[in-house]
Amino acid sequence: MTADAPVRVLVADDQALIREGIASLLGIEPGIEVVGTAADGRAAVELALATVPDVVLMDVRMPVLDGLRAAELLRERLPACRVLMLTTFDDEEYVLRALRAGTGGYLLKDLPPRDLARAVRLAHSGVDQHDSAVVRRLVSALDRGEPVPTPRTDLTEREHAVLRLIARGATNREIAARLFVSEGTVKNHVSHILARLGLRDRTQAAIYARDHGLL
Repeated sequence: MTADAPVRVLVADDQALIREGIASLLGIEPGIEVVGTAADGRAAVELALATVPDVVLMDVRMPVLDGLRAAELLRERLPACRVLMLTTFDDEEYVLRALRAGTGGYLLKDLPPRDLARAVRLAHSGVDQHDSAVVRRLVSALDRGEPVPTPRTDLTEREHAVLRLIARGATNREIAARLFVSEGTVKNHVSHILARLGLRDRTQAAIYARDHGLL
C-alpha cells in the first residue's frame, strides 16, 4: 500500500441498520475506502479473502460463525489484516477471547461517530485500542490472577531469528543466506512478524527488537 492509498475497510455486523450505518459513516471519510459489508462471520472471512482489506470492523455475536472465530481465521489466513472488534458486549470472556484471537482492539458501539474513522486509522497504523470498560474487565481478570494474553507476540524460534537479523540491518537476501532459506520464505516471516507484533514496517521491528533485548 502506498502512502496515498486509502485504508481499505470491511464492516461485519448482523444488524443491517448498524452495518450500513457504519459503512456510510466511513465511506465519506477521506482516506478510507469501504470495500464491502458482511452479515455473518463466515461471509466476513470469505469477503476478506476476496478483497484483502487493511482493517475489518467485526461484531462479536453473529450467526453462522461468530466474530471471534472469524477473527481467528483471518489472523491465520490474512495475518497483515487488522481486526477491530466493535460490539455492544463487554463480557470478560469475550474480551479475553478477542485478545487470544490476536485482534487489534475491542471497542463498544457507544463510540462517538466522530471517533470511528480515527479508530480505523489507528488500527491500520498498528495501535491496539480498548474501550475503558474493556480495560476494567482486564484489570479485574488480573486482580483474580487470571492470565491475560498479549496479542501477536507468539513468535516462533525462526521468526525470532529473523527479527534479530532485521534489527541488525540485514536485508531479506542477507537473512535468507544466513538462515539457508529462500527470500520468499523470509518475506513471509517478516509479514507474520509485523502482523503479530502490530508493527508497520522493518524500522519499527528493529526498534521493538532492541527495546526487548533481542539483539
